[in-house]
Amino acid sequence: MEINGVAHTFITAGNFAAARAFYAQLLPFLGLTIVADTVNTFYGVGGRTGFGIHAPAAEYAGQRFRQGSVGLHHHCFRARERADVDEAHDFLKKIGAHIVHGPKQDSFAPGYYSVLFEDPDGTRLEINHVPGKGLLAADGMQIGGGYADGTQNG
Repeated sequence: MEINGVAHTFITAGNFAAARAFYAQLLPFLGLTIVADTVNTFYGVGGRTGFGIHAPAAEYAGQRFRQGSVGLHHHCFRARERADVDEAHDFLKKIGAHIVHGPKQDSFAPGYYSVLFEDPDGTRLEINHVPGKGLLAADGMQIGGGYADGTQNG
Protein backbone atom coordinates (compact mmCIF):
# COMPACT_ATOMS: atom_id res chain seq x y z
CA MET A 1 0.00 0.00 0.00
CA GLU A 2 1.03 3.59 -0.62
CA ILE A 3 -1.04 6.37 0.89
CA ASN A 4 -2.40 9.17 -1.26
CA GLY A 5 -1.57 12.08 1.04
CA VAL A 6 -3.02 13.26 4.35
CA ALA A 7 -6.81 13.47 4.21
CA HIS A 8 -7.29 15.98 7.02
CA THR A 9 -5.96 17.42 10.24
CA PHE A 10 -8.14 18.85 13.01
CA ILE A 11 -6.83 20.82 15.94
CA THR A 12 -8.66 21.96 19.05
CA ALA A 13 -8.62 25.71 19.57
CA GLY A 14 -8.46 27.14 23.10
CA ASN A 15 -10.16 30.32 21.90
CA PHE A 16 -12.48 29.10 19.15
CA ALA A 17 -13.77 32.56 18.17
CA ALA A 18 -10.26 34.00 17.68
CA ALA A 19 -9.05 30.87 15.89
CA ARG A 20 -12.12 30.81 13.64
CA ALA A 21 -11.52 34.45 12.64
CA PHE A 22 -7.86 33.66 11.87
CA TYR A 23 -8.55 30.48 9.85
CA ALA A 24 -11.46 32.16 8.03
CA GLN A 25 -8.75 34.33 6.44
CA LEU A 26 -5.91 31.81 6.17
CA LEU A 27 -7.66 28.77 4.72
CA PRO A 28 -9.28 30.57 1.74
CA PHE A 29 -5.95 32.32 1.07
CA LEU A 30 -4.39 28.83 0.81
CA GLY A 31 -7.09 27.80 -1.66
CA LEU A 32 -9.23 25.76 0.70
CA THR A 33 -13.01 25.90 0.39
CA ILE A 34 -14.87 26.17 3.69
CA VAL A 35 -17.20 23.17 3.95
CA ALA A 36 -18.16 23.40 7.64
CA ASP A 37 -18.73 26.51 9.72
CA THR A 38 -20.74 25.73 12.85
CA VAL A 39 -20.74 26.76 16.51
CA ASN A 40 -17.93 24.29 17.24
CA THR A 41 -16.28 23.36 13.91
CA PHE A 42 -14.55 25.26 11.11
CA TYR A 43 -13.19 23.14 8.24
CA GLY A 44 -11.75 23.75 4.78
CA VAL A 45 -10.85 21.40 1.93
CA GLY A 46 -8.66 21.94 -1.14
CA GLY A 47 -5.40 20.91 -2.77
CA ARG A 48 -5.94 17.30 -1.60
CA THR A 49 -5.85 18.67 1.96
CA GLY A 50 -8.38 19.16 4.72
CA PHE A 51 -7.73 21.33 7.76
CA GLY A 52 -10.12 22.19 10.54
CA ILE A 53 -10.54 23.42 14.06
CA HIS A 54 -12.86 22.32 16.84
CA ALA A 55 -13.99 24.24 19.90
CA PRO A 56 -12.52 22.85 23.12
CA ALA A 57 -14.37 20.98 25.84
CA ALA A 58 -15.45 23.51 28.50
CA GLU A 59 -12.66 22.57 30.90
CA TYR A 60 -9.99 23.34 28.26
CA ALA A 61 -11.38 26.67 27.02
CA GLY A 62 -8.74 29.38 27.04
CA GLN A 63 -5.75 27.04 27.06
CA ARG A 64 -2.91 27.72 24.65
CA PHE A 65 -0.75 25.44 22.55
CA ARG A 66 2.54 24.48 24.22
CA GLN A 67 5.39 23.84 21.78
CA GLY A 68 7.24 20.67 22.75
CA SER A 69 4.36 19.19 24.76
CA VAL A 70 2.83 15.82 23.92
CA GLY A 71 0.75 15.96 20.74
CA LEU A 72 1.07 18.09 17.66
CA HIS A 73 4.47 19.71 17.09
CA HIS A 74 3.40 21.82 14.08
CA HIS A 75 1.40 21.58 10.88
CA CYS A 76 3.00 22.39 7.54
CA PHE A 77 1.15 23.30 4.34
CA ARG A 78 3.10 22.55 1.13
CA ALA A 79 3.31 25.39 -1.42
CA ARG A 80 3.58 24.67 -5.15
CA GLU A 81 6.20 27.37 -5.81
CA ARG A 82 8.92 29.08 -3.78
CA ALA A 83 7.34 32.48 -4.50
CA ASP A 84 4.15 31.25 -2.79
CA VAL A 85 6.05 31.20 0.52
CA ASP A 86 6.98 34.86 0.08
CA GLU A 87 3.40 35.73 -0.86
CA ALA A 88 2.14 33.86 2.21
CA HIS A 89 4.57 35.78 4.44
CA ASP A 90 3.21 39.08 3.12
CA PHE A 91 -0.35 37.88 3.71
CA LEU A 92 0.43 36.68 7.24
CA LYS A 93 1.92 40.06 8.14
CA LYS A 94 -1.19 41.76 6.73
CA ILE A 95 -3.53 39.71 8.95
CA GLY A 96 -1.34 40.20 12.03
CA ALA A 97 -0.14 36.62 12.46
CA HIS A 98 2.74 36.06 14.87
CA ILE A 99 5.72 35.24 12.62
CA VAL A 100 8.26 32.89 14.23
CA HIS A 101 10.60 33.21 11.26
CA GLY A 102 10.17 34.86 7.89
CA PRO A 103 10.90 33.10 4.62
CA LYS A 104 14.23 31.34 4.76
CA GLN A 105 16.13 28.43 3.32
CA ASP A 106 16.76 25.51 5.69
CA SER A 107 18.65 22.25 5.49
CA PHE A 108 15.71 19.93 6.23
CA ALA A 109 15.66 18.91 2.55
CA PRO A 110 17.32 20.15 -0.66
CA GLY A 111 15.87 23.59 -1.50
CA TYR A 112 13.67 23.67 1.64
CA TYR A 113 12.18 27.18 1.95
CA SER A 114 9.58 28.11 4.54
CA VAL A 115 7.82 30.61 6.77
CA LEU A 116 6.90 29.59 10.33
CA PHE A 117 4.06 31.30 12.22
CA GLU A 118 1.47 30.81 14.94
CA ASP A 119 -2.30 30.95 15.13
CA PRO A 120 -4.02 32.92 17.96
CA ASP A 121 -3.60 29.96 20.37
CA GLY A 122 0.12 29.72 19.58
CA THR A 123 -0.23 26.58 17.45
CA ARG A 124 2.78 26.43 15.15
CA LEU A 125 2.04 26.44 11.45
CA GLU A 126 4.38 26.44 8.48
CA ILE A 127 4.15 26.95 4.75
CA ASN A 128 7.03 25.43 2.82
CA HIS A 129 8.26 24.67 -0.65
CA VAL A 130 10.63 21.86 -1.53
CA PRO A 131 11.51 21.61 -5.22
CA GLY A 132 11.46 18.34 -7.11
CA LYS A 133 11.41 15.15 -5.07
CA GLY A 134 13.02 16.64 -1.96
CA LEU A 135 14.27 13.94 0.37
CA LEU A 136 13.24 11.27 -2.14
CA ALA A 137 15.54 12.66 -4.85
CA ALA A 138 18.34 10.24 -3.97
CA ASP A 139 18.43 6.86 -2.25
CA GLY A 140 19.44 7.04 1.37
CA MET A 141 18.89 10.81 1.73
CA GLN A 142 18.06 11.78 5.31
CA ILE A 143 16.34 14.78 6.84
CA GLY A 144 18.65 17.59 7.90
CA GLY A 145 18.42 20.63 10.12
CA GLY A 146 17.07 20.40 13.63
CA TYR A 147 15.51 17.00 13.00
CA ALA A 148 18.92 15.52 12.24
CA ASP A 149 20.68 16.99 15.29
CA GLY A 150 17.77 17.01 17.79
CA THR A 151 17.39 20.80 18.08
CA GLN A 152 13.97 21.10 16.38
CA ASN A 153 12.28 22.27 19.59
CA GLY A 154 14.93 24.95 20.24
